[in-house]
Amino acid sequence: MVSNSKAEWLEGNYNKATARNPERQKRFESSSGAEVDALYGPEDLAAWNYHEKLGYPGEYPFTRGVQPTMYRGRFWTMRQYAGFADAEESNRRYKFLLEQGQTGLSVAFDLPTQIGYDSDDPIVSGEVGKVGVAISSLQDMETLTDGLPLEKMTTSMTINATAPILLAFYVAAAKKQGADLKKIGGTIQNDILKEYMARGTYIFPPRPSLRMITDTFAWCKDNVPEWNTISISGYHMREAGCTAAQELAFTFADAIEYCDAAIAAGLTFDEFAPRLSFFWACHSNFLEEVAKFRASRRMWARIATERYGSKSARSQMLRFHTQTGGATLTAQQPLNNLIRTAFQAMSAVLGGTQSLHTNSYDEALALPTEESVELALRTQQLIAYETGAGDVIDPLAGSYYIEALTDRVEEEANAYLSRIEDLGGALTGIEQGFQQREIQESAFRLQRMMEAGDRTVVGVNRFQTEALEVPEILRVDASVGTRQAERLAALRASRDSAAVQASLERIREAARGTENLMPLFVEAVEAYATMGEICGVLREEWGEYQEVLTI
Repeated sequence: MVSNSKAEWLEGNYNKATARNPERQKRFESSSGAEVDALYGPEDLAAWNYHEKLGYPGEYPFTRGVQPTMYRGRFWTMRQYAGFADAEESNRRYKFLLEQGQTGLSVAFDLPTQIGYDSDDPIVSGEVGKVGVAISSLQDMETLTDGLPLEKMTTSMTINATAPILLAFYVAAAKKQGADLKKIGGTIQNDILKEYMARGTYIFPPRPSLRMITDTFAWCKDNVPEWNTISISGYHMREAGCTAAQELAFTFADAIEYCDAAIAAGLTFDEFAPRLSFFWACHSNFLEEVAKFRASRRMWARIATERYGSKSARSQMLRFHTQTGGATLTAQQPLNNLIRTAFQAMSAVLGGTQSLHTNSYDEALALPTEESVELALRTQQLIAYETGAGDVIDPLAGSYYIEALTDRVEEEANAYLSRIEDLGGALTGIEQGFQQREIQESAFRLQRMMEAGDRTVVGVNRFQTEALEVPEILRVDASVGTRQAERLAALRASRDSAAVQASLERIREAARGTENLMPLFVEAVEAYATMGEICGVLREEWGEYQEVLTI
């Protein structure tokens, strides 16, 4: 018997088969808990319109990609996230990665740098250089970028609360190299709102933090036009436990908050939107992640045109970086992480990412070794040069399941966006703890599923081995903090202290008013004011943020 419809097939052949051999689990579901059907067919796309939903690559709504040629023109940027110990050590790692074929830098900073303290501050004792590179002054940035042609390469810096100051360090270092600031390119994450929701490396309250971000938008537009002034990040919320749809919704709610703040500060959407970029996680539900990436481009195109009246295609194009899922890595059987990462990276490529970081297999244990970083980079190179995945644009388009799933992720994300809009926007939602609660509840549900055995994590709750596998791991020497303190003492003894104090006082006055802070940050770092000194002034003027309790 040949079925004439999906319903007929389910009633007939499928039900007979499951009666003989029951399905391996009671329910199949997406990351949000929505049920996944056994089969998708024409009935699931009955009202589907190709031109409305997809269009062509490089054309609105950009579902199929933001470039007409995508990877047939050039591959995604292979941008491995790296940084540890001091600037000298990290500079060596960057040169190694570039020699191995990496095509862009991505800088990880240590916790003191992220929260605005100098390496010699007693409050950060023991944390210097542990989870990234320590940068306290222009001197450190000069060492970090030594021998790297900043005018000819792009650099991404994962930094938020202190992002404008790190950008000032980078700009000052580029000027010392003689680089044309109109040509230097890169990205600062600069996304403070998600820090209040999921990550925690905030310093100042949200409203002055938003002011620093819009100051960066305005200054870069005129001075560093090729720089991406923000990378609006869903990654850290996904790592904290949210679903794929929540990742999109909460990130776009943040993006709307930033855009509204920039417009309120006197900028027009099409002036700053082409320099916005986004940052997604890629977890292990392979096809859902592909659908998420495709849905994200369509959602942003519609937000840009319908909410902001954008007339510029460049403003409507969602450009994004992807990092494979750090939270999916396991300390048990760590070599399994190579396989997880390879599948996640392939998912990002099939979803059309512009740049990609692949996690190293040992990152559940420590910072990655040189060997594991090289293997992570080779994963991208194998996908690029050996699989043929980049030979065809959006190769999964037209799949009944992929298109239905893309639509569903978009619908779920838009429903969350509406809820946040009803609350008064992302900032109000954060102040009320809404997004934080949703992320916590989703994370709790996933954890319960794993503990109950309803979600398998290979090597953790199934297929365990008794032997504990511990590869060689990288340990940051405690002497890094001592060396950094000695360098800072020498710097303070040799610089023009009066010039430093004068520049800090100008920052203080501007913090009390409305003057753009970016040129003052550049002036201060060029006088060799330190990160801690600049943030100390801002702490005195703006205070520090106190976390909202959500329980």
